[in-house]
Amino acid sequence: MEEALKLIYSFAEKLKAGNLEVSLPVKGDYFYEIQIVKGSVKLKLRIYFGKKGLKPVIQGNKDSGLFKEVNEIITGQSSLLFDDKNKLDEPESYIGTDESGKGDYFGPLVVAGVFAGSAALLQLKSIGVKDSKLLSEYSIKNLSGSIKKIVGKNGYNILAVNPPKYNELYTKIKNVNRLLAWGHAKVIENILELSLADTVISDKFGDEKLILSSLQEKGRNVLLRQETKAEKYTAVAAASILARNTFDEWFNTQKTKLKLDIPKGASGSVEIFAKQIKNKYGESFLVNIAKLHFKTTKKL
Repeated sequence: MEEALKLIYSFAEKLKAGNLEVSLPVKGDYFYEIQIVKGSVKLKLRIYFGKKGLKPVIQGNKDSGLFKEVNEIITGQSSLLFDDKNKLDEPESYIGTDESGKGDYFGPLVVAGVFAGSAALLQLKSIGVKDSKLLSEYSIKNLSGSIKKIVGKNGYNILAVNPPKYNELYTKIKNVNRLLAWGHAKVIENILELSLADTVISDKFGDEKLILSSLQEKGRNVLLRQETKAEKYTAVAAASILARNTFDEWFNTQKTKLKLDIPKGASGSVEIFAKQIKNKYGESFLVNIAKLHFKTTKKL
């Protein structure tokens, strides 16, 4: 009940920021309700609460401009989130994990996890959380701070494996997918130390048994779902944003520290830059900024 009240106040603030007239929340038997007015058009937004979690419902003329405007403000999407035909089969609470930097020659490998319940999931959707690949670096930075506030300090974990440590681990493990599985398992375990969760969703990057075999005692009690394009799930998308922001921050730090504008990815321009670094600082310097097992190193 308390989470529903917090959520409806959060939505009310967003609607007011969109220059809409919004009433104070009123409590019903199983919901909180606000009235939204624009000109002669009126709508109601209800947040239902119960054993199955929180459910937002917009009541009023679905064909009105106001309905579409309110829906877009609340969901961060133009499509109707509350239309059952479009509804994603998403758990009411779960941990989502994702990584950044796997395909980049320079920079760290970052794995992040986000644990969110029904109220947090709705708030994450309302601020426009989606796959980080669809967002600018500026949006990623801003959303990253908001995500941390919404889920709280116990609701997320970020593991950044910087190049020196990455190269050390790869020398022992000799397999990127196994290294990734170790990173995902570590993040899941760290979150489970602080938050109760029984489901984990991660992006599928290899044999599904890899993460399961890497999990310790706490992690083996959760249901693990690995899916392709898992960023469609809100907590996984939030994790992708946290991971990408940490990845971007590494590059910004190196630019200030080393006075080097290090390129991302693994393209021809990356190879040219790597050759310049090798000629100027020596090959041993690359261990500090690059993943040495990439073919780029052999080409040097």
